Amino acid sequence: MGVYAIKMPDIGEGIAEVELVEWRVKPGDSVKEDQVVADVMTDKATVEIPSPVNGKVLELGGQPGQLMAVGAELIRLEVEGAGNVKEGAKAPAVAAAAVTGVPPDQKDDITHENTAVEPAPSGALSRSREREGVRAEGGPSAGHPHPNPLPQAGEGAKPPSVTPPPRRAPGEKPIASPAVRRRAWELGIELQFVHGSGPAGRVEHGDLDVYLASRGQAQAATPARLREKQGEEQVPVIGLRRKIAQKMQEAKRRIPHFSYVEEIDVTELEALRAKLNERYGAARGKLTVLPFIARAVVLALEEFPQMNARFDDDAGVVTRYQPVHLGMAAQTDAGLMVPVLRHAEAMDLWACAKEVVRLAEAARTGKATRDELQGSTITISSLGPLGGIVTTPVINHPEVAIVGVNRIVERPVFLGDAVVKRSLMNLSSSFDHRVVDGMDAARFIQAIRALLETPALLFVE
Repeated sequence: MGVYAIKMPDIGEGIAEVELVEWRVKPGDSVKEDQVVADVMTDKATVEIPSPVNGKVLELGGQPGQLMAVGAELIRLEVEGAGNVKEGAKAPAVAAAAVTGVPPDQKDDITHENTAVEPAPSGALSRSREREGVRAEGGPSAGHPHPNPLPQAGEGAKPPSVTPPPRRAPGEKPIASPAVRRRAWELGIELQFVHGSGPAGRVEHGDLDVYLASRGQAQAATPARLREKQGEEQVPVIGLRRKIAQKMQEAKRRIPHFSYVEEIDVTELEALRAKLNERYGAARGKLTVLPFIARAVVLALEEFPQMNARFDDDAGVVTRYQPVHLGMAAQTDAGLMVPVLRHAEAMDLWACAKEVVRLAEAARTGKATRDELQGSTITISSLGPLGGIVTTPVINHPEVAIVGVNRIVERPVFLGDAVVKRSLMNLSSSFDHRVVDGMDAARFIQAIRALLETPALLFVE
C-alpha cells in the first residue's frame, strides 16, 4: 500500500490561490476514481475537484474557508501500489481554518450590502448556504449554558408561564440589578410592586415594561414572544459570501456612487408585452419586462457610450466598449451572482429572454462557468416583485454604471384633465461620479425612459 497526494490544480491562468469551500469526503471514506472530493472557488466560479485514483482518505489538507495555494497538498489517499508520496514524508502543517470569511487586514473595513432574495438553488451553492445556517460548535448552546437556567420539569419548579411570582411581604427587598434599579428610579416605579419574572423573582427590564403597560395592575405571565432571548450564532463568511463581501467592499471603497431615480410609465409596454405573449408565447416563450429594459439600455448606450465602460482607476484609464456585455444580477440562495449576457446588442427580445433564463438557471444551480461570470460592461439589477419603490444598487466594479429595476405598481395618474389608472415603475440607477457627470447620467436614464414609454421605438432601426 502507498500514499497518494492530490494537489490543488491550476484552475485558470493567473490564479495563484483558491478558497476551499466544502469537503465531499472525510477521513476513512473510500474514494473511487473521478469521484468529487472537494469544492473550491475562484472569482465567483465553484469548481469540483475529482480524485484521479481509487483509495481511502487518510488526511484532509485544509478546512472550509481556508485559502490554499495552487500546488498545495489538498488530500492524502491510501492506494494500492507505491503512490506518489515517499515513505515517511509528512503532510504539510495545516493552518487554522480561515472561517472569518475575510482576510485579517480587511476585517475592520467590510461594509455590508443587502442584495436580496429569489428562488432557492441546488447543488454546490445550496450546500454552501446550508453550511452558513449551521450553529458554530462551542457556541452558547454548547459551551455556554443559559445564564439564568430554568428548573427542569420534575424538579419541583413551576413553569414561569403558569403562575406569576407572589407579592412580596412588607419589608421584603426586591432582587434587581443596578441597571434595572436605576431605570425604575428614573421611571418613578416602586420595585416593591413589580413582579419579577427572573430566577428567584428577580426584576428584569421586561418586567418594568409590563408594569408600565399594565399601569401597576395585576400582571399576567409574559407571553413567550415578549420574553428576553439568550444565545448567539456565529455564521462563517466563506465561499461565495466572502467573494461578495470583498467585491462590495472594493466597490464602495473605490467608487464615489451617484444615484438617480426616475419614474417610468410602463402601461403601453405592459400592454405590448401581453399581446406578444398571447400571440407568440406558446412558440417562442413568454417575455418578462427584462428583455425590453435590456433592449432600451442597448439603444440608449449608442447615444451615451461613456456608460458602457470599465474604469481602471489604478492606471487612470477608462475603456469604452462597442459590444454590450450586459451583466444580469441574479440572486441565488448562496448569494448574488452576475452572469453576463454577451453581445446583447445582437439579440432580439426572445433571444435575450432565453439567454437570461439560461444564465439565471446556471447561476442558481452552480453550473455557470467562469467566462459566464466575468467581463460585463454594464449591469442591470432587478429584485423582481420585491423591488420596492427605490433602491441604491452598488456598481459592479470596475464598471461605471448600473441600472436598478423596481417593481411595477398601479397608481392613479392625471392624463390631461382625467384621472386614470397607469402602471408605473422606478429605475434606480447608480454611476461612478469620477467619470460620469450627473447631467449625463440623468440624460441617459431619460433616454431609456423615452424608449420604454413609447415601446414602438425599441424596434425602429
